[in-house]
Amino acid sequence: MIALKEKSQLALIDIQEKLSVAMPKEVINKIVKRCELLITVANELNIPQICTEQYPKGLGHTLSKITPFLSEANFVEKTVFACTDEPIFLRYLIKTRPQIFLTGMEAHICILQTALGLLKAGKDVFIIEDVVVSRNISNKQNAINRLRDAGCIITNTESVIFEWLKTSDNDIFKKVAPLIKDID
Repeated sequence: MIALKEKSQLALIDIQEKLSVAMPKEVINKIVKRCELLITVANELNIPQICTEQYPKGLGHTLSKITPFLSEANFVEKTVFACTDEPIFLRYLIKTRPQIFLTGMEAHICILQTALGLLKAGKDVFIIEDVVVSRNISNKQNAINRLRDAGCIITNTESVIFEWLKTSDNDIFKKVAPLIKDID
């Protein structure tokens, strides 16, 4: 299945200050750059975004490096691990946009449980693998295997962006092309 901008929604799950310090540092830096790029493209293409924060009183808010890009996002505070168990998150899902793209942390907890809930609700779930992380790489790999087996589409930042854009023959591509070169 290919990503279609008019059917897409982007979810940034729990990319928070105190959670991020527990993750491998080199991975977090790459995730921040990729999130900035994904959000920039989503904003340009009018793709709705949901940003969740797991217990922000204890884990802090969304990374300050990402927050300026999220001017169009709907924010959801939660204490449940599966975003689909949070009524506010469900209210922000748009019925005419069945493709949900998941990013964030941790792959084997909130990403996994949210994806399974979205699949159960009949959504097409895309896991942007290079923008999800767990403290332990084997936990992430286990989650990716489970998600693939459950029917999620495992993809990456560049694939999603190029599918959303469809062509290099537009102003948005010209604007983000230099950013794409800078994400590795």
